[in-house]
Amino acid sequence: MNQPVQVDANLSRRLALLGFGSLLGLPSLARAQAPAAGGPAAGGQVIDITRARTDPIPIALPDFAGSSGPAQQLGQNITRVITNNLRNSGLFRPVERAAYIQTPEAAAGAPRFQDWRVIGAQALVTGRAEPQGDRSRIEFRLWEVGSEQQLQGTAYTANAANWRQIAHVISDVIYERMLGEKGYFDTRIVYIAESGPRDRRTRRLAIMDQDGENHRFLTDGSFQALTPRFHPNARQIAFMSYNNNQPRVYLFNLDSGRQEVLGNFSGMTLSPRFAPDGRSVVLSSVRGGDANIYVVDLASRRERQLTSGGGLDVSPCYSPDGTQIVFNSDRGGDQQLYVMDAGGGGARRISFGNGRYATPVWSPRGDLIAFTRISGGRFGIGVMRPDGSGERILSEGWAMESPTFAPNGRVLAFYRESQARDTRGGGYSARMAMIDIAGFNERQIVTPTDATDPSWSPLLSS
Repeated sequence: MNQPVQVDANLSRRLALLGFGSLLGLPSLARAQAPAAGGPAAGGQVIDITRARTDPIPIALPDFAGSSGPAQQLGQNITRVITNNLRNSGLFRPVERAAYIQTPEAAAGAPRFQDWRVIGAQALVTGRAEPQGDRSRIEFRLWEVGSEQQLQGTAYTANAANWRQIAHVISDVIYERMLGEKGYFDTRIVYIAESGPRDRRTRRLAIMDQDGENHRFLTDGSFQALTPRFHPNARQIAFMSYNNNQPRVYLFNLDSGRQEVLGNFSGMTLSPRFAPDGRSVVLSSVRGGDANIYVVDLASRRERQLTSGGGLDVSPCYSPDGTQIVFNSDRGGDQQLYVMDAGGGGARRISFGNGRYATPVWSPRGDLIAFTRISGGRFGIGVMRPDGSGERILSEGWAMESPTFAPNGRVLAFYRESQARDTRGGGYSARMAMIDIAGFNERQIVTPTDATDPSWSPLLSS
C-alpha cells in the first residue's frame, strides 16, 4: 500500500511561496500573499497589428447563406462563432448588422462592394453552409472591399458535429490573411476546475475550446489535480496529481482517458512540462529539503538530473527550440527567475525587478518569457525578454497567477482571484482571463466553476 509522502513544515512553507502549497493543505502563493484591500488590409496589404490595436479593422460578416432552414441555421451558427472570435481578439471591429444593405444570400453570390464600402467595411466575409447527411460542406470567401479583390476562398467538408471547429479554422485564416501572422482560435485550454469551500477545495482537470465552449471535466474530483500542461500534439496532458495520496506527475491521454504515473521518483514530483519535441518531460522532484529539476525520457522512462544544490528549483519550461530552460528558484535566498542550458549547465538569473517572480513560461515565438510577479502585496502578470531586459507588467491586481501563451505568442491566458464571496460557496472566486501581450483587451473567460492553472494547446489544425 502506498504511504503518503511526508513534507516537513519548513519545506512546505517554501513550496507555498513558490505556488505549490494548496495541495499540501497550505494557502497557495496568491492567497498567502494577498493584501486585505482589493485592487483595481486595406490596399491588398497586411495591416500592422500595432495599428489594429488602436484602430481595429472594420469587417462585415453577414450570415453564411443556406438553401434550407437547417442550412441557414448552420450558417448563422458558424458566422456567430467567427464574429465572436474576431471581436474578442480586439483587432477587428465587426460592422453592425443593422447597417447592412446587401442581403447575405446576394453577397454570397456576388458582393456589391459599394454597399459594403459605404458602411465603412474594409473587409467582407461571405459563405455558404450546406448539411449533407452526417457531414457538412462549408465554404467561405474573404474580400478586400477597397480593391474588390478576393483574398481567400476555401471549402471544407467535415463531420456535421465539427461545425464549431470549422468556424475556428476560418477565423484563423481571416486573422492570418489580414494581419500577417497565424491565429489562435482553433485551440483548446486545459485548466483546473475548482469548487467547494476554500479550505476543502475539489480540483479537477477540465478542458474547453479557447472561447469557453465544448467544456468537459476530465477527472471526477476523487483526487486533487494541479498544473496541467499540453503535449505538443495536443492529445496528451501532463499534470500533478494527488492520486492515492502520492503527489506525483501523471500523463493523461485525451483519446483514451487513460492516466499513468510518470517515473518512479522517491519523493514528490511537480510542475511538469513537455519538451518541444514531445519526447520528454521536464519536472521538479522534492528530495530531502530541496527540489531539483529532472528530465524524464518518455520512451525509456529514464530520468536525468539537471540542477543540484541548496534551493527549490521549480516550474521549468523549455524555450521553443529546446536549447534552454527557464525556471524559478529561491537558491539565491529570494524567489527569482533563472535560465539555464537544456543540459543543465550555465544557470543565470534574469529577474531583477522589485519583488518575487514565479510561474515562468516561454513564448512559442521565443522572444518573451511571461511570469507572475509579487511586489508590495500586489500581483502582476508580465513579460520580459529571455535575457531579463524589457520587463513589462501587463495586468495587476489582488491575486493572479499562471500565464500561458496562445500558440501564436500574441495573447496570454491566466487566472485572477477576487475576494468577493461568490454564489457557489467558495468564499472567493478564481476566474480565467486573457490579455494581449501589449497589455490591452483584457477580458474574462466564463467557466462553469472557478478556474486556475490554464494551459493553452497548440493549433489543432496544424
